[in-house]
Amino acid sequence: MIHYRNFKLVSGALAIATGLLAGFAARAETSVVVGYQQIVGPFISAIADGRFDAAAKEAGYSIDWRQFSSGGDISTALASGNVPIGVIGSTGTTAAATRGVELELFWILDNIGKSEALVAREGSGIAKPEDLKGKNVGVPFVSTSHFHLLVGLGEVWKIDPREVNILNMKPPQIVAAWQRGDIDAAYVWPPALSELLKTGKVISDSEAIGAASVPTFDGLVVDKKWAEENPDFMAAFTRVLAESYADYKANGSGWTADSPEVQGMVKLIGGDAEGIVQALNLLSFPATEEQVSDRWLGGGAVRALEASARFLVEQKQIDNALDDYAPIVNSAYAKEASK
Repeated sequence: MIHYRNFKLVSGALAIATGLLAGFAARAETSVVVGYQQIVGPFISAIADGRFDAAAKEAGYSIDWRQFSSGGDISTALASGNVPIGVIGSTGTTAAATRGVELELFWILDNIGKSEALVAREGSGIAKPEDLKGKNVGVPFVSTSHFHLLVGLGEVWKIDPREVNILNMKPPQIVAAWQRGDIDAAYVWPPALSELLKTGKVISDSEAIGAASVPTFDGLVVDKKWAEENPDFMAAFTRVLAESYADYKANGSGWTADSPEVQGMVKLIGGDAEGIVQALNLLSFPATEEQVSDRWLGGGAVRALEASARFLVEQKQIDNALDDYAPIVNSAYAKEASK
């Protein structure tokens, strides 16, 4: 027979043990840092509405979301091992992989197109690309914007980049310098681009320059070894990507400034709702079937990385290109998510 007093002691012990087990379970979740930037699209919306967090928790992980100002910062964090997954543009991916960062591109977030543009400030005296000579132009170095600015100058408009004062600035710094009148033009993406367009004029954009050279894109990359050691997370994470991109393909045309998806992006990355809607309309977001096609992860992404590498070597941003960029692109996760 268990006396009441002993029963209370046993019950208390059980309660403590249950609490300890619950606490241990919570601590047992593997924390993973994911780096993102101030870009728009289904990926950012799915961060904001908690879909990634829910899927990660089910797989036994918790996500520490960290916003970075540029792909260069994320590349550095990847190289240090502090961030296993992050958003980097095609040029930054090329540079990081060439410098020895063991990463894989596993999802195309967007085809950049008109969403990255060269904008001249009112009163700068810039009406056409040739007017850039001798002017101050802000751009985040080793970004897709930097790549297309240099391609535009050297290959499309036949202007020696050394005739332009190109300044390395992160998007928030570009906006501040623009407002002070310290720069005459900038090549950047929303929401910074949306702010510049209030008092500026588009001189060219990545759709036009890409048509004359190679397209640029934003992608998700992962530390190769980390991905191999965490297949459950990669499967859950990519499944949310596939679902969110399918949702956007079906319903994205109806997203307005008042839509919860847009409001979620405003809360996460800043900017204003109307600007985000405008930015969405400048981008294209490949659904899963397009991800794995020859246009993107099935071949096109490799060709874009190769072209970026050749250009980066010419610009002395990297010493030598890799012999083969195919191992950098992994379509397996997207293919699995499409089943």
